[in-house]
Amino acid sequence: MSMEKKDLRIVFMGTPDFAVASLKELVENGYNVVAVVTQPDKPVGRHGSVLRASAVKEYALAKGLPVLQPERMKDEAFVETLRSYNADLQVVVAFRMLPEVVWDMPRFGTFNVHAALLPQYRGAAPINWAVINGETVTGVTTFFLDHDIDTGRIIMQREFGIPDDADVEYVYDGLMSLGASICRDTVDLVMANDGNVPSCAQPEDVELRCAPKIFKETCRIVWSQPAKRVYDFVRGLSPYPGTWTMLVADADGTPSSSVLKVFKTSKTGERCDAAPGTLSVRRTRLFVATADEWLEITELQAAGKKRMSTADFLNGFKNIEACRLEEYRA
Repeated sequence: MSMEKKDLRIVFMGTPDFAVASLKELVENGYNVVAVVTQPDKPVGRHGSVLRASAVKEYALAKGLPVLQPERMKDEAFVETLRSYNADLQVVVAFRMLPEVVWDMPRFGTFNVHAALLPQYRGAAPINWAVINGETVTGVTTFFLDHDIDTGRIIMQREFGIPDDADVEYVYDGLMSLGASICRDTVDLVMANDGNVPSCAQPEDVELRCAPKIFKETCRIVWSQPAKRVYDFVRGLSPYPGTWTMLVADADGTPSSSVLKVFKTSKTGERCDAAPGTLSVRRTRLFVATADEWLEITELQAAGKKRMSTADFLNGFKNIEACRLEEYRA
């Protein structure tokens, strides 16, 4: 006979909006979430004088759930407090790496909801890298935590299609919803099997694509790549954190440059022999040369300005064809 919801004590761990969807799915469907663990409040504002709670903390407090915010996951006081909740299962969504003393604590273990089809895209930014690499399918995976990052035994997987014109925000929203449903179904599987959940080892004989953390320099555009590669790169980082390049102006013989953020491009299929980064204006449209084709820039942001359409940008920027985009090479 399988367990009932009230009999399975769950500790949930997560931080951003992506994790809230899974926590909400459990709480609002009557699962017994006994405590929530999230990151410490983050200093924001000009002088860091204001502390901002995580999205998970805000939701948990609104639902009257106990919230733990350890600075260090190995802190003895935190570990003892966590143990006092006597959890049968821990659920992790978009959180930090856990030490063994934490993930091995519950009698049914700890499972993670990962926004990729493992073993592909292990790491901190799986959604971005799937789009950057031009994948047409990604998905979500639940797996049991073990000693290494994102390598544990797989419990469930669900696929999610990536349209060619989708940016990372579309994929994020889709995987957030899919992640919530697979989270709930995995908990149901734990209850149905009294903790003896069927799982399988991740395959080892495949060529892996990883998903390392995204930094500012990661987002710099290399125009000497094929147009499709640049197109996927831009949508894989849009709207956040956004790709960028340097707009170089040297028409009067005095070189100067400024940062230009690029949020959206469009493929043209038009062959190009100009040097990568060369700009071409056609009425209210802006094109840039890549390694093989002209790529149209349709949404961008100049330094000190708001995000805008290319038509609005060109309306306030004269002599743009005397400029070029930096031919940066990674």
